[in-house]
Amino acid sequence: MADLADAGFLEQPHASAGRVPTAEAYRYYVEQLSGEARLSHENQSIIQDTLTGVTDVQEFMERTSHVLSLISHGVGVTVATSGPRNALGNALEHVYFSRLGDQKVLAVVVTRSGVVRDRLLRLDIPQSDLDLAARYINENFRGWTMGDMRAELARRLEQERSEYDRLMKSIEQLYQQGALASNEGTQAVFVEGAANLVESGVSGQEDRQRLQEMLRTLEEKEKVVKLLSAYLNTKQEAVRVVIGLDQGLDGGVPSSSLQNFVLIGAPARVGGEVMGSLAVIGPTRLDYQHTMSAVSYIARLFDKLLNEGE
Repeated sequence: MADLADAGFLEQPHASAGRVPTAEAYRYYVEQLSGEARLSHENQSIIQDTLTGVTDVQEFMERTSHVLSLISHGVGVTVATSGPRNALGNALEHVYFSRLGDQKVLAVVVTRSGVVRDRLLRLDIPQSDLDLAARYINENFRGWTMGDMRAELARRLEQERSEYDRLMKSIEQLYQQGALASNEGTQAVFVEGAANLVESGVSGQEDRQRLQEMLRTLEEKEKVVKLLSAYLNTKQEAVRVVIGLDQGLDGGVPSSSLQNFVLIGAPARVGGEVMGSLAVIGPTRLDYQHTMSAVSYIARLFDKLLNEGE
């Protein structure tokens, strides 16, 4: 015990506490793990049942955060970045505009993947003109991606204004108010299993404060994105294990609250294109081999299922 303590592998957090492994000890342990342990058939079945048949990136990531928290008993964290591979799911099915009152128009956009987006706009356009605008967009742009549609509309607004003055004026107002805005370039964040951190048990006022800070971090999407982007390199091929999340973070993520936590994660790819990231966050006594295997298995499944869904 003394030799381990002298080597930096054991520490005594409090005067009345026993000795516990240090972050350096856990890092050494992870380095000694040989190969990749195979997931149990039960866990493979849970993952397959949860994810098979999903072809939308955001839905896959949302389900992944749940299944990772379930299997690891930690916090499942995923970030989905919209991009070209998500373009078909972002294609237009139809639009609908409804006048709700003076200076109020409800714009509803339905995509091919079934996503419904609605925006309340401050516009004064008669319902008859709204119907005409919706008919024009649906007849000319059904099946177009939102980005391509906006670009073509901008071109037509300039070229065809004189020919369809009243119609194009209504469409221009809707366009400028963001009625046809897409979510491309945005990031969707999914966090599930935060209660697992509480159930894992804490001892002492300092540990409770760190747990509270971590929970606050997980409640803010921007901080979750920064957390994953700080530690998960999009070029990495293997699962990464980070023990002691207390370095390389800025922008409001409190480093002192993260030093007793571990992150096990990987980028999510379809072919060679990174579409997001997935990870488990938990205490340092997490089951490393099991969690690493689960993250690796899901990352490979992500590539397989979404390639098949194209």
